[in-house]
Amino acid sequence: MNDALESQPRPTLSPAAQVSVVVIAFNDAVHVADAVRSALAQGDAVAEVIAVDDASTDGTGAALDALARTEPRLRVLHRGENSGGCGSPRNDGLRAAAGRFVMFLDSDDVLPPGAVPALLSAALEHGAPVAAGACVRRELPARRDVPWQPALYREPAVYDGPDAAPQLVRDTLCVNKLYAREFLTGHGIAFPEGRYHYEDFVFTARVLAAAPKIATVPDTVYVWHVRRAAAKQSISLDRKDVANWRQRIEAHRTVLRILGDAGHKTLVAAAATKFLDHDLRMYVRELHTRGADYRAEWWRLTRDHLASFEDAEVRAAHAPARWLARVVLASSAPRDLERLTQLAARPGRLLPPYATGPDGVPVWSADLPEVRLEGLAPGDAVDAADEDVPGADATPLLPVTVDADPVLGAARGVLRLRVHDLYGRLAAAGPVSIDVALHRRRDGRPGPVLTAALAPTADGTAWTAAAVLDLAPLTELPGSRPDEPEPWDVTARLTCADGTVVGAGLRAVGDGLRRRVLPSRRRLVLLAQPYTTTGGALAFRVASGPRSVWRIAARRLRH
Repeated sequence: MNDALESQPRPTLSPAAQVSVVVIAFNDAVHVADAVRSALAQGDAVAEVIAVDDASTDGTGAALDALARTEPRLRVLHRGENSGGCGSPRNDGLRAAAGRFVMFLDSDDVLPPGAVPALLSAALEHGAPVAAGACVRRELPARRDVPWQPALYREPAVYDGPDAAPQLVRDTLCVNKLYAREFLTGHGIAFPEGRYHYEDFVFTARVLAAAPKIATVPDTVYVWHVRRAAAKQSISLDRKDVANWRQRIEAHRTVLRILGDAGHKTLVAAAATKFLDHDLRMYVRELHTRGADYRAEWWRLTRDHLASFEDAEVRAAHAPARWLARVVLASSAPRDLERLTQLAARPGRLLPPYATGPDGVPVWSADLPEVRLEGLAPGDAVDAADEDVPGADATPLLPVTVDADPVLGAARGVLRLRVHDLYGRLAAAGPVSIDVALHRRRDGRPGPVLTAALAPTADGTAWTAAAVLDLAPLTELPGSRPDEPEPWDVTARLTCADGTVVGAGLRAVGDGLRRRVLPSRRRLVLLAQPYTTTGGALAFRVASGPRSVWRIAARRLRH
C-alpha cells in the first residue's frame, strides 16, 4: 500500500454512524461527485465516505479534494500509481475504513435514497454479517432500468448460510451489499490486487466460502449506470477483444476453486450452471459480430473451460444454455453461428432444420447427433422458466422461432409472420392466434398490441399470419420524443387451442429492413426503420415530424 494511504488517520465515530462507503475512481471527474454525494445523502448511518483516487490524470483527485473541504465526512486517499483494476483501490478503502460495516461504490454509479438504511436495518435485525439488496442497470441516456437478478430480491429473506440458497452465486456483484468489516478482516477477505478484471467475482466467492448468515431485502440499493456510448467502455461492456473472455473464464475458474476448496459442492455446481445460463449466452449472442481470429480463439477457450464441467452442471442449465454448451463441446471449430445467436437470445429461438437422431430424439443437426435437445419431443416436460426473460414465469419457454417480415406502406404496413413448428410440439398444442407487442426500449412503456389469426401452411410445418402495422401512434404516447428516433422492441405470445401460451421473440427477415419516410396526418412525415438487434431480433426505430428528417440528414452529412 502507498505510504500516503498508510498515513490517513481513522476518525472517531459516533455510535449511530456505522457504515463506511468506499468510492473508487480513476479519471472520472465528470461523475465522481455525484457518486460521493449519493453516499453522503444516505443519512446519519453513513459515518464516512472514503474516496480512493487511483492516480487519476484528469482532475478527479482535485475534484475530490475540493469536495472534501466542504464535506467533513469525506476522506480522500490518493494512490501514487494506477493499479490497473478495481481491486487494489477497494482494498485500500477497506483498510482505511473505521465503520462497523462497509459498502463499495463505483465513481460512475450512485446509491439510491434509503439504500444504506435498508441494508443496515436488515443486518442489525438478523445479526447478519452480509446484507444484500436489489440492483438495477440504468441504461443512459435513456434512463431505462433493467433489474439485475430480480428473482433473488423479490421478497425479504434470511439464510443461515449460502448453502441454503445456492442461487445467490448468480449475483456476482460486490456493490449491492453491506459487509461487517470484522467479518471481512477476520476471514482475510479482500479483492485480487492489481490489473485483475472481474475481481468482484472472486471477492463474492470468498465471501460465500466463509459461509456467513445473509439477509436480503427487496429494496433497490444500487444503481449501476450503463453508458454504452462512452468513449471508454467499462470492463463489463468492453468485450470486443477476446482477452476479455479469457479474463472472465479465469475469474470463473478461480470462483470454482475457492468454493470447492471450502467444501461448498452445491455452490460449485450452481456457479458452473450460472456461467452457462448468463456468461455463455451473453457472449454467444455477440459471436457472429466478431472476426474469424476472435471466433477461433473464443471457441478454443470455451471448449477447454466447458470440458471441466460435470454433466449434472450442464443439465441443470436452462435448455438454450445447455444446448449451446454441447454444440461447442461437440465441434472443434466455430459453426452454425446464426443458429447459435438465435438460441442464445432471450427468449431463445431454435431455427430449422429440425433433425432427429436414429432413435427419433430431437438433435442439433444430422452431423451432430450426440447433441440431444432434451425437452423438445412431444410429451416432454417444458423446461423451467428463464429468469432473465420478463414475464417468463407465466409462459412455457419453448424456443419457438417466429419470423417477422415488416412491409411498410404509405398508410399502414403489414407484419408478415411465420411460426415454425418444433418437433410437433406446437402442432399438438394447436396454435390459434398471435399477439405482437411493442415496448419502448428506454423505459419499457408498452405500445400497441397487434393481434392476428394463425393459419397452417399446406405442408403442416408452420403457421402464418399478417398483422396490421401502424407505427404512427408510437410517437404520440406520453413521454415520447417524436423528433428523435426511438427504439422499440418487439415480442410475441402464441395462444393455442389447448390453452398453452408461448412467449417468443421475433426474428427479422425479408427485404423490409431499411429506413422509410412515410406520410403522417398529424406530423407530416414519419420515419420508420425496422432493423435487427445484435441478438437477431426484430426492432424498430421511429421518429416523426420535419425536424427529425433534418436532424438525420445533418448527421449523415457530418459522417
